[in-house]
Amino acid sequence: MQTYIVAFSIALAVAYFITPRVMDLAIKVGALDAPDERKVHTGMIPRMGGLAIYAAFVLAVLASMHVSREIMGLLVGGTVILIVGIMDDLKPLPAKVKLLGQIVAASVLVMFDIRIEWLTNPFGEMIYVDYLAIPLTILWVVSLTNTVNLIDGLDGLAAGVSTIASVTILLVALQQNFWTVAILTAALAGSALGFLQHNFNPAKIFMGDTGSMFLGYMLAAISILGAVKSAATIALIVPIVALGLPILDTAFAIIRRYMSGRPIFKPDKGHLHHRLLEMGLTQKQAVLLMYVISGCLGLSAIALTEVNQSFGILIIIVLLCVACIGAKKIGVLKATKSIESHQA
Repeated sequence: MQTYIVAFSIALAVAYFITPRVMDLAIKVGALDAPDERKVHTGMIPRMGGLAIYAAFVLAVLASMHVSREIMGLLVGGTVILIVGIMDDLKPLPAKVKLLGQIVAASVLVMFDIRIEWLTNPFGEMIYVDYLAIPLTILWVVSLTNTVNLIDGLDGLAAGVSTIASVTILLVALQQNFWTVAILTAALAGSALGFLQHNFNPAKIFMGDTGSMFLGYMLAAISILGAVKSAATIALIVPIVALGLPILDTAFAIIRRYMSGRPIFKPDKGHLHHRLLEMGLTQKQAVLLMYVISGCLGLSAIALTEVNQSFGILIIIVLLCVACIGAKKIGVLKATKSIESHQA
């Protein structure tokens, strides 16, 4: 049996069976998510479910691959972001403190020599970033960590979108024989999918910042690892397109808040999932629609690795045009009432 299938299977089983234990722990320590004006659930739901995702991922990785310096860096950094998430789920952290924790976790990767050393140039060879490698790596990791964190607004949404993105990167890694990346993304997909069984509407448990930041962080870190191993200029574009839904939702939130003169980090109810609910969709319908969109973006990301440069640029332009038209139709750029909360 292929190692990546083993990693996926272990992660899936561990996440599925350990989540109820994490649920009991969350209730015991008081990590409960109370309903408020911005949230769509109506009762107290245990959070911190990311602990199950983390445990499943780590066990799957340790059981299926050699722990090199890079893998150790990935696991140490993931543990740091997990601790930040646990602290935030137990008692909401100020935005600046949470950001500092994310920067520290991203810096762990740099210490283990996992960093972005070049950028894709669509019109020619790769652009080597030299002394900008460290700040770019930290910016990339912190940005992706927050995009997944921000989309975690409906039952099963972040877990499902992360699973789809992980499978997309897995398929590209298999296509290009990047076995390390394939095993890591298989473990991540299995972890998220195993947890999703308990998190889909109606959710019995939320992943909390413990889970959403861990998933975003791992997707960012594994993508860097893939880029380091690859000579292909497409390497960092694939995860960007695969995670297009949360990335665009975050970008539209920043534009929306800036245009309305509100602080960028001030939460509102203008995210895509909020708008879909306002249009009359149920939670399940909204989540399933966003899965379909993520799936289409995943297929587009895979297609980018198969076509020539010109056609690849055309695909990206078409995707951006469709996203902008869709955003205008749904109204994600319209100003909304701000909500007093520690999350965005």
